[in-house]
Amino acid sequence: MKKKVKKKVVKRAVHHKRKGAARKVLKSRRKGAVHKAFKSGRVPMWIKNFDRLIGGGFVKDSTNLLVGGSGSGKSIFATQFLVEAMNRGEHCLYVTFEEKKTQFYENMMSLGWDLEKYEQEGLFTFLEYTPIKVKTMLEEGGGTIESVILSKKVSRMVIDSITSFALLFNDELSQREAALSLFGMIRDWDCTSLLTLEEDPMDQDKATSRALEFEVDSIIAIYFVRDARERRRYLEVIKMRGTNHSNKIYPFSIGKKGLIIKNSAASKIF
Repeated sequence: MKKKVKKKVVKRAVHHKRKGAARKVLKSRRKGAVHKAFKSGRVPMWIKNFDRLIGGGFVKDSTNLLVGGSGSGKSIFATQFLVEAMNRGEHCLYVTFEEKKTQFYENMMSLGWDLEKYEQEGLFTFLEYTPIKVKTMLEEGGGTIESVILSKKVSRMVIDSITSFALLFNDELSQREAALSLFGMIRDWDCTSLLTLEEDPMDQDKATSRALEFEVDSIIAIYFVRDARERRRYLEVIKMRGTNHSNKIYPFSIGKKGLIIKNSAASKIF
């Protein structure tokens, strides 16, 4: 009888020991997973003073919308999002419906960004696309964009601009359904994307952005406001899922190295 009791005690002790060890391993794995998720959970922009407004950067693999009128600085903001990453060895893709490669490279060179050099190093791909091709890609799946992203292991992508694509659809419901399909496809590619939309954020009748805003993970607005003497630029983070972002509006300037967000928020812009 004593032997049986002793065996049960020993068996129970071994069981608890193994269980305790298993808990330690599980706890360690969870801790490592959380640490890894924390480290990889944000994608920095490296635009001066901007990352602090959005909790350290875009959420990894998120789809983000940059809204602004003509001449507001959307393309510069989007390119800077890629350039700073390429300086750190990331592979990036720029998809455009409107820009010509030669002109675009010349414009960005004026800011000191040698996109041809990045291209030669295999870090940058410039892809001239048409809105119709994107529509076909959604209907058939895949396409050139997907091939580039998968073959070159692209981690960041810009689509400049989504405006032309949205205009292919007649009503807000169709635009929203197309956006849902497009953004779903982008999320499957495991890259962080930034889409530009040419639209005045101050326009009360923003049919296109209304159709897109429910599907994107974040919305950043750029205001290009004219006062009595000159136009001034301001930036506002309107929405960013999973982020305690700033609700203030900040002035910014475009210098020789791209955007610089001011430290202090604007008291008013209108």
